[in-house]
Amino acid sequence: MAFDSFADFIAMGKHGVYVWSSYGLTFAIIVGLLWQAWQQRQRFFQEQMQQMKREAQNANQEK
Repeated sequence: MAFDSFADFIAMGKHGVYVWSSYGLTFAIIVGLLWQAWQQRQRFFQEQMQQMKREAQNANQEK
């Protein structure tokens, strides 16, 4: 589909509101999922470090 101007492209034949809100919502969801995955990764590594410290302390106390 060819558009005569940038304004026509944005309007998308009067479907622009639906099209651009769909793109915006999809982008927001993807960003949210990436942020959540990053948070879970950080939490996982923090928990692993805490567990390693506890195990090291227990090994030192047993000696």
